Amino acid sequence: MATEQATANGISITYEDKGPRDAPAILLVMGLGGQLTLWPDEFVDALVARGFRVIRYDNRDVGLSTRFDAAGVPNLKWMFVKAALKLPVRSAYTLADMAADGVALLDHLGIERAHVVGASMGGMIAQHIAARYPGRVLSLTSIMSTTGNPRLPRAQKEAMRVLANRPMSGDPEAMIAYSVNAARVIGSPDYPAEEERLQRRVRGDYERGWYPQGVARQMAAIVADGDRRPMLKSITAPTLVIHGEADPLVPLAGGRDTAEHIPRARLMTIPGMGHDLPLALVDTLSGAIADHARGVALAA
Repeated sequence: MATEQATANGISITYEDKGPRDAPAILLVMGLGGQLTLWPDEFVDALVARGFRVIRYDNRDVGLSTRFDAAGVPNLKWMFVKAALKLPVRSAYTLADMAADGVALLDHLGIERAHVVGASMGGMIAQHIAARYPGRVLSLTSIMSTTGNPRLPRAQKEAMRVLANRPMSGDPEAMIAYSVNAARVIGSPDYPAEEERLQRRVRGDYERGWYPQGVARQMAAIVADGDRRPMLKSITAPTLVIHGEADPLVPLAGGRDTAEHIPRARLMTIPGMGHDLPLALVDTLSGAIADHARGVALAA
C-alpha cells in the first residue's frame, strides 16, 4: 500500500489517496484504534470502481499519524465513573479536533467538498465534520455509530469486557491473539472472517503501528464528547445511517437514534452484521454508499 504524509492541523497524518483525481471524493474515517488498513482493500477498490476518489487515513494517535505520548494515558475506569456522575471529563483532544484533522487533510489535497463516511468512532467524527463544516460535506454516511445518548442500551458484556481489558504491552504473539479474539467477539455472526485472513490482517496491523496508549486517549475523547443529539439536529447534509442488526458493541438502537436526530436521514439495517466490515458485505455497503452519493449529485 502506497501511503503519503500530510502536515495538517498541526500534526502529521498518514493517508492513502486512490482513484481518479477528478472523481467525486469520499473521505473514510475509521473508528477507535483502527488504522486506515481496517477499511478493507476490497471495499476501497469497490468504491473506486464505482467512480470515486477514495481517501482513507490514520486518525491522530493511531497507526503512523502523530502520537500524543506527552499527554499520558488516562484512567478510563475513573473517567467512566465521572461521566456516570455527570462530572466534566477531560481528554487530551476532542472529537472536534479529530474532525478538524479530516477537514485539514481535505485542504491538503485541494478537495473542496467530499462525501464523508465514518465507522464507529469515525461515525462520531464524521457527524462533527458534517455539523461543523457543512460547506465541505456533500453527503454523510454514519456506519455502526451512535449519538452519545446516555439512555441508549449499552454494549453486550462480552464485547465491553474484551475492549476494557485491552493489554498495553506484552508478548507480540499474545497481543495478536488478543486482537484476533476481540475481532471475533465484536464481529458479524452471520459473516465470520476467514481465519487465515483475519490472522494476517491483525499481524500486519500490529507490525505497522500497534499503539494501545493512543486508543485509551481516543476513548477518553469519546467519553468527553457526551451527548451529540443537539448537534445532530443541525446537520444539513443528506445522511445515510447504516447499522448491523447483530452489533454487540454499539447496539442497533444507536443507529436508530442517529437517524432519528439527523434531519431527513435514512436508516439501513443489515441482518447478521456486527461491529465490523465483513468481506461478504463489501458489495452491499459500497453499493449503498455509492447510490447515496450519486443520489445527492442527481438532486443537486
